[in-house]
Amino acid sequence: MYGSYNGRSGMARAGAVAAVGAVLLLAGCSSLSGSSSGSGGAGKNTGAIGQRPRGSDPYWVNPDGNAARQVAVYTKDGDGENAGLIEKIARQPVGEWIGPDDPEAEAKGFTEAAEKAGREALLVLYNIPHRDCGQFSRGGAADGNAYRAWLEGVAKGIGDRRATVILEPDALLHMVDGCTPQEFHEERYDLLKGAVERLKQQPGTRVYMDAGNAGWRTPDALFRPLRRAGIGAADGFAVNVSNFQTTAASTDFGKQLSAKIDDKPFVIDTSRNGNGPYSGGAPEENWCNPPGRALGETPTTDTGDELVDAYLWVKRPGESDGDCKGGPKAGDWWPEYALGLARATK
Repeated sequence: MYGSYNGRSGMARAGAVAAVGAVLLLAGCSSLSGSSSGSGGAGKNTGAIGQRPRGSDPYWVNPDGNAARQVAVYTKDGDGENAGLIEKIARQPVGEWIGPDDPEAEAKGFTEAAEKAGREALLVLYNIPHRDCGQFSRGGAADGNAYRAWLEGVAKGIGDRRATVILEPDALLHMVDGCTPQEFHEERYDLLKGAVERLKQQPGTRVYMDAGNAGWRTPDALFRPLRRAGIGAADGFAVNVSNFQTTAASTDFGKQLSAKIDDKPFVIDTSRNGNGPYSGGAPEENWCNPPGRALGETPTTDTGDELVDAYLWVKRPGESDGDCKGGPKAGDWWPEYALGLARATK
């Protein structure tokens, strides 16, 4: 994908089903101490990785995510400076990408943990058949029936708990650009539309369909495919997932697209857009682990714009886009890149 992701890294997947127990760490865990992500002063002991203020940031912070574990490692090693840098990531809510093997247990674990903390889970579904056109994040469900069964597991796992779901990054875009063969288009449209309809049967679930980014294609190329894919039944759409376009550019792009689909609201992935897009290297790969990028606005529903429902960290900062520019495979935790993002953040 344009900002690839293979679902969940091995470290995160191992703890997914245990997410219910992980919330117990919220009460306090000295191994996750370090400096405050907002203080700018590494080495200050601030205690456990906990939740952000509920008012403007209702999403759940996973105290056992990759970034939190890295903070624990640096702290144990006495490296307060790097622990403080990674806390800039660890203290923010990020998307939980549901894996292919046990979607019901994962979705249940994350949403139960979020509910116990008085927060809402942010989930990302990325398992469409023929995913990513054979690129870094290739894979997905074996066929349409397998996808529907997987999605049913996700929906059952969510139950009546509160969740925001980002639906299938790149699935629509790869039909628009012709990357996904035409023979798969009809089924994919049907799967996306069915996914929206099934997820919206859950009373506490909001669904945002991925709609690309400001640096790729135009609203004119997207609004008809979005309608065909069932955007009318969704709560809105998502822009800039796993990409680096600025918040201003993403807002402008989103508003142009919204005007063509009945003024639907949208969310923006601000996880790594602090320095905007990378312009060096080969254009077809300048989205993949670009150097010199920075964290963007922290997650919040207080955007000051009635059409922008939230700034979210959908892509998990510090996890690789793919095995390019010296990175590990897509989705694997890469502490050196995470440190670079944190250091570059203003």
